Amino acid sequence: MLEQLLIFTRGGLILWTCKELGNALRGSPIDTLIRSCLLEERSGAASYNYDAPGTAYTLKWTFHNELGLVFVAVYQRILHLLYVDDLLAMVKREFSEIYDPKKTVYSDFDDIFRQLRKEAEARAEEIKKAKQVDKPVSNNMGKKQSQLHRSGLEGGNKKKSDGESGNDSGDDDDNVKGRKLEAHSKGSYVANRNVPAKGIANGKENGSSNNGAFDVNKLQKLRAKGGKKTETIVNKVPKEETKKKITKKNRVWDDSPKESKLDFTDPVSENGDENIQIVAADQGESMMDKEEIISSESESEEDEEAEKGTKVEAKKKGWFSSMFQSIAGKANLEKADLEPALRALKDRLMTKNVAEEIAEKLCESVAASLEGKKLGSFTRISSTVQAAMEEALVRILTPRRSIDILRDVHASKEQRKPYVVVFVGVNGVGKSTNLAKVAYWLQQHDVNVMMAACDTFRSGAVEQLRTHARRLQIPIFEKGYEKDPAIVAKEAIQEATRSGSDVVLVDTAGRMQDNEPLMRALSKLIHINSPDLVLFVGEALVGNDAVDQLSKFNQKLGELSPSASPRLIDGILLTKFDTIDDKVGAALSMVYISGAPVMFVGCGQSYTDLKKLNVKSIVKTLLK
Repeated sequence: MLEQLLIFTRGGLILWTCKELGNALRGSPIDTLIRSCLLEERSGAASYNYDAPGTAYTLKWTFHNELGLVFVAVYQRILHLLYVDDLLAMVKREFSEIYDPKKTVYSDFDDIFRQLRKEAEARAEEIKKAKQVDKPVSNNMGKKQSQLHRSGLEGGNKKKSDGESGNDSGDDDDNVKGRKLEAHSKGSYVANRNVPAKGIANGKENGSSNNGAFDVNKLQKLRAKGGKKTETIVNKVPKEETKKKITKKNRVWDDSPKESKLDFTDPVSENGDENIQIVAADQGESMMDKEEIISSESESEEDEEAEKGTKVEAKKKGWFSSMFQSIAGKANLEKADLEPALRALKDRLMTKNVAEEIAEKLCESVAASLEGKKLGSFTRISSTVQAAMEEALVRILTPRRSIDILRDVHASKEQRKPYVVVFVGVNGVGKSTNLAKVAYWLQQHDVNVMMAACDTFRSGAVEQLRTHARRLQIPIFEKGYEKDPAIVAKEAIQEATRSGSDVVLVDTAGRMQDNEPLMRALSKLIHINSPDLVLFVGEALVGNDAVDQLSKFNQKLGELSPSASPRLIDGILLTKFDTIDDKVGAALSMVYISGAPVMFVGCGQSYTDLKKLNVKSIVKTLLK
């Protein structure tokens, strides 16, 4: 049974609900659909499942893009109603005819909906009965066809054996029939059955050139000859190399002075203590506090490409037809009109390192938002699609909540407790290095920071963090190796409370998303210590793997947590952003799959190389 049907505008104004149904929905399925599906550019999906206490709903929807209306139907998932899609299409058609933008009450639509619902249910019943009637007939037909197919095969084999026994002067009709049956059994038609005697005399099955085949023996001989040639070439190369033996020399430039020393490692004293230089105030201002300036070169390049595109299209279509269409505009955009532009856009996103699955979902969502919309005058479909995709990308990458860490730190300080940040991620992405960058940035804002060395698994992890702590003059809490990281983090937070530290940055061991024991330990650490922020550290180099990493990290943290409401990933720190050129798609993939914002971007090796994500710059790079 249908639970509810709503019609509302894209602005959120409810125009009509079915009073007859009037069932009180458990939970808030409509709000969840809008928040997690429609606003997140996942509207290309066929349906949305919502789990509420004691029941489970399925939601289906459709848009009227020209009028800006949304039609949503809600029903219990266990029922599998067949008429919902048909009913939504009919409601959309009938309601669009009586819709008035100035009108907000549509009580007269109740009778129309009642009639439409009866028609949809009756049509669904007819289709169901027709399927039940057709099933036995189709089964019988299938059995008869299989029997005929078997008899045909047997006949073909018999005639083939008769032909091979030496009756070459038999009836031509029998040979033709045998050929046809063999062709059907193999799936292809053989034009010439009688192979010339030349191939048989030579003792080679594939020796005839008349039947279109190739000689395997000749191919093997050619390969053997090619192999001998390559062997002789390979054997000659070492002789030439042994004659030359040129040693590489350092290049000396005329203008530059000679470098006397290339070893810049820190000297070690007799006791083994490193003389580490203090750089807390020497590195300068962090890039987090600097505003990034976007050059206008990309905009001019886009304009030039658009002009070239219009010229090419004008040449293809002809001057008069293209001019008339651009002035008059297209009546309504259909899916077939959007497919070429969306296909090109999907390929462009994938070349920028966006995961294929996410690029496809984005294109489906953009198609759903544009289908049925009227194309304005002097506008092209490709530019309309690109503008819609740009809006969607900005909406996805813009954080839905405040990510001002400094404000949250001061709020925790007023409550006299430290602000705890846990860094998680796979192996080798740069968690410890970027933790030090975040510590340096917080130091610049007069925040007392403490590091917690909870990577008790990797060799040298504690020493690496200790080096950063000495260079930045930051206290570090460590307990060595082979300890429970959850207990180490708990003791570090207690020590920070006693010493008056404002922030505790917890370093954890790198782990693959499929390693259940390590993921269980991480889930325990988060559950026991309840951090204020869980940061996922990921490389900007990953493509399709970003989806797998983040989705499985969130999945494992939820499954392995003993809490009823487990903590998931709150934010993302993208590393190695300076090595990817224009392949910035990992940022989009990670945000889309997790819903968490990109809070920091690592873009170099020094402590100052940490900045915010510039959404406009990323979107322009993706669509360039």
